[in-house]
Amino acid sequence: MRFPRLGLIFAFLFMTNPGLLATSGAATLPDFVELAETLKPAVVNIGTAKTVRPRRPMMPIPRGPGKDLFEDFFERFFKGEPFQPQRERSLGSGFIISEDGFILTNDHVVKGADEVTVKLSDGRSFPAAVKGLDPKLDLALLKIEVGADLPAVKLGDSDALRVGEWLMAIGNPFGLEQTVTVGIVSAKGRVIGAGPYDDFIQTDASINPGNSGGPLFNTRGEVIGINTAIVAGGQGIGFAIPINAAREVLPQLRETGRVVRGWLGVSVQQVSAELAESFRLPERQGALVAEVLEDSPAAEAGLRQGDIILAFAGKEVREMNDLPRVVAATPIGKEVAIEVFRDGEKKTLKVKVGRQETAEGAAPTPSTADRTGLTVTDITPEVMEKFQLESDRGALISAIDPEGPAADANLRVGDLVLEVNGRAVGSAAEFREVLEGVREGAVVRLLVRRQASAFYTTLKVR
Repeated sequence: MRFPRLGLIFAFLFMTNPGLLATSGAATLPDFVELAETLKPAVVNIGTAKTVRPRRPMMPIPRGPGKDLFEDFFERFFKGEPFQPQRERSLGSGFIISEDGFILTNDHVVKGADEVTVKLSDGRSFPAAVKGLDPKLDLALLKIEVGADLPAVKLGDSDALRVGEWLMAIGNPFGLEQTVTVGIVSAKGRVIGAGPYDDFIQTDASINPGNSGGPLFNTRGEVIGINTAIVAGGQGIGFAIPINAAREVLPQLRETGRVVRGWLGVSVQQVSAELAESFRLPERQGALVAEVLEDSPAAEAGLRQGDIILAFAGKEVREMNDLPRVVAATPIGKEVAIEVFRDGEKKTLKVKVGRQETAEGAAPTPSTADRTGLTVTDITPEVMEKFQLESDRGALISAIDPEGPAADANLRVGDLVLEVNGRAVGSAAEFREVLEGVREGAVVRLLVRRQASAFYTTLKVR
């Protein structure tokens, strides 16, 4: 057999020293068979279902005697078509993180679902409750009640990952349960525009639709990532949320169902080589402050437009995207040091981290609009004039969710809710107060006024 010169050298070295590859940790393949057998019982299939209502195409139907072209078209193609609510189902993956049945998956796997089912590796299925959601990090915490201890994964340290390490993904791509794929860490710290805290692990382990929410393991059998995204049309390009990011918010998801993050109150941008030179910054690094919000922690700390943040709470800020992550992870109310570059020199400021007020997503009690599909407002003089109302008592319907319970209740925007289950409603607040005491799945009776007439209707609260 003939070898190219380089190949001949490698062949000679291997034949004379067959243990050469085994002595190199990078070249030694892990025991994927043993790993798969050990880890598969902790990986679950997640099935979701939600009700969707197809919308009938809008067609102009002229009124008057006889039929015309539009009416004939409508009857030919749409008459008798039911347009009934339909159940939309989807599949994803997840993994058990505690013996008592807590499961971690992606927010987008369960988003909008009114039914979530978890199927274990042994074929048993259980209804799951959504205990917490974090849309910004794309995390969801589920809970199932089994009555016995479950096999749980061990969480690893994603910060310790190195590019080139072997990884194993287990999930349910295209509904094919318990599928095992392997690959390596292709890159770390990827920013793909998925959210404000992008810091993805890139891997070439095969990830497909249905893998979302499933675990990415290292060779020690520890979860180091949560499979989340793929490049459409690409091969060998998948992304996972680092498990350390999920670990930071898990206590909040368990306790409150939502995540509250730290807030600084600045708008920042990337420092380009040209900007670094213009600010006399020795090297391109940090986050450039483009704007400081009034009455924010940053303003109180003395941060200025044009400052370049180099470190926050003792952690280096190399890139713009490093800052939101470290600020969000800082406890609210904690005073920390910020190192900034200003006027050609470094300065240290003290800032007391504030609370991020934007909604982070939660699993707690849904709002009235979520439960009924109705949005109601108080009756102001302007509203009375617009809808020609004679009284300011009641709750005015200002919006109707086409996929909510109220969509089939013969209600319109501008209708006035006067009673709920026989109890008078004098304002939007009273409407919401009455609905808070109604159990899930109950049917409520509404007394509604529309222009000069009143009528009753019913709807089911979800």
